[in-house]
Amino acid sequence: MAILYGEKNKILTITQAQIKERLRQHYHADALPSTDGYVGRPAQQTEIPLKCAAVLIPLTFYDDEWHLLFTRRADAMSDHSGQVSFPGGHCDIEDETLEKTALREADEEIGLKAKDIQILGRINEVRTVTDFQITPIVGIFPWAYAFTISTLEVARVFTMPINWLSDSKNYWKFQHPKAHHPTIAYHPYDGELLWGATARITVNFLKTILQI
Repeated sequence: MAILYGEKNKILTITQAQIKERLRQHYHADALPSTDGYVGRPAQQTEIPLKCAAVLIPLTFYDDEWHLLFTRRADAMSDHSGQVSFPGGHCDIEDETLEKTALREADEEIGLKAKDIQILGRINEVRTVTDFQITPIVGIFPWAYAFTISTLEVARVFTMPINWLSDSKNYWKFQHPKAHHPTIAYHPYDGELLWGATARITVNFLKTILQI
């Protein structure tokens, strides 16, 4: 991976084809889900049925660099209100694939249409302490985009540059006193706090495509 240094910003020069190939090489359907070091219930020994979920990792290119798109959940939501997340949610019985789940949720939440998304692949599943197994689906969409936001679910749509997200100085791990797993949290970016499962998925994605 080449890195070019400009006067103000460094630009990660990775192509769409490289991203797709690295996703293909690293995804293993039979791999144990990441549990962020959760020791209370190892992945291979859990007796609690896992709840199926999928999220879309929306990737776009503008201002000479790649960006990831995130949402901030509406304050009125019963689960994870006000938190930064990727578009996504529970698998429905009508969803033929996990990709269909991620695309459906992205359309319902922010009006990002399946026809405008090119799926590049998956990264390995993540298991949460709330017994969800989340499959992250990576897709590219064009910028700029006219989003139609479901205000019942989403308060804001915004992007963060991969260049910033991939800098380890911008995030840290800490041990929550009520949990048995380390949590990843980023420093605030444009007033938004990225942490928890979404931050873990973000770091896993970056490690996969940037080989860091």
